[in-house]
Amino acid sequence: MEGLQTVGSGLPTLGLVAVAVALSLYQKLDLERDIGVAVVRSFVQLLAIGYVIDYVFRLQSLGAVAVLLAGMVLFAAWTSARRASGVPRSFWVAAVATIGVLLFLQIVPSTARYLIPLGGMVIGNSMNTASLTLTRLRDDVAEQRPKVEAALALGATSRQAVSPILRTALQRALIPLIDATKTTGIIFLPGAMVGMIIAGADPLEAVRLQVVVLYMLLGSVSIAAILVGLLSYRSFFTARHQLRATSRG
Repeated sequence: MEGLQTVGSGLPTLGLVAVAVALSLYQKLDLERDIGVAVVRSFVQLLAIGYVIDYVFRLQSLGAVAVLLAGMVLFAAWTSARRASGVPRSFWVAAVATIGVLLFLQIVPSTARYLIPLGGMVIGNSMNTASLTLTRLRDDVAEQRPKVEAALALGATSRQAVSPILRTALQRALIPLIDATKTTGIIFLPGAMVGMIIAGADPLEAVRLQVVVLYMLLGSVSIAAILVGLLSYRSFFTARHQLRATSRG
């Protein structure tokens, strides 16, 4: 019950959501249902994960942490695959990329209190970037099919033919995170830093943690995007470097 009361204390902020719904109705954006689903799902999911994390903390077991993070990875990869349904084997591409980032990320203490929240941030941001990369790559290959086939006809390999498309897909997927990192501290204050300051932590300590988080996300998400691009582009071609049939999502 204590957890429900804690979560319930934030319910007055639903007034802002109500304004968003009203604006959507007024402008006929047809986003009311999506906003409602997002509100309900986020409430239920955050409440559930709060109890799960509390339980894992009490266990004090790295095995339990690994199981929780693995479940998050699989769900993130499944979500990326759904968003990029036209990309062959996109589920496994996204899973390999995200798991690879987590395996090589060893910059925080190996305890549940650090691994779960920071791992969740890495997984979530990697999922979003993987989805952007996959969908951009799929759509551009379908749109520029004549150019790709012309390059192949002139003797280019599949990598050479798709290289400009792959480069553009990676740039567009990574630019939002890079721009956000550039403007941190000037245009907005990131969530981890704000949370620590509100909780009463020293601002300089909050800055130090935020720097770690920012660089961790910038590095891991960039790796995830590049791995997704490099692992997935071959799925559009046969073993003889012939372009497969593609469709835009």
